[in-house]
Amino acid sequence: MIAYVDGKLAYKDPAQAILDVEGIGYEIRISLATYSKLPAEEEKIKLYTYQHIKEDGQTLYGFLDPNEKALFMQLISVSGIGPGTGIVMVSSMSVGEIRQAIVSEDVRAIQSIKGVGPKTAQRVILELKDKLRKDELLAKAGFDTVPLAKAHNTSRSEALAALVMLGFARAAAEKSLDQIQRKHGNDLTVEELIKFALKSN
Repeated sequence: MIAYVDGKLAYKDPAQAILDVEGIGYEIRISLATYSKLPAEEEKIKLYTYQHIKEDGQTLYGFLDPNEKALFMQLISVSGIGPGTGIVMVSSMSVGEIRQAIVSEDVRAIQSIKGVGPKTAQRVILELKDKLRKDELLAKAGFDTVPLAKAHNTSRSEALAALVMLGFARAAAEKSLDQIQRKHGNDLTVEELIKFALKSN
């Protein structure tokens, strides 16, 4: 398994990054939290990765923060949560917020994430609350205090591309973004647009 990829950031968007490692480009699915902390293209970075292998292909999921990777791995250990849902979960809420919701048994907070129904939310809490309570010190250290990076004028198109990559139908994603911008204005960052879309049902 590939535990991390250390190389030059060749490309980034809110859903993926491509790292150039000695001329080989690794395409890596990333969370919104990781995207918001990525350096400029051509800078060197290390992403902690999880390699998901299926019959029809392989996908690398990458995280700048090893705490985020650890939480992602715990989430996908829960029955009914695959890596696609796991990456949506850690894109919707910070590491600290998810841990807090699980420890405090806040089903509504977990259920507010796109694609997570009441039964799955309850299962996440049931299976992970004791592990996370034992890990309370790490949970406190895992609160994400880094402000989200401000995006430029192409926020909507970047958000749309990311949502499609996260499994949304393009028409549904466009409709959702239209509603969000009507309600919250056109000055939202890429990250804010995606978070609103992930939480709207």
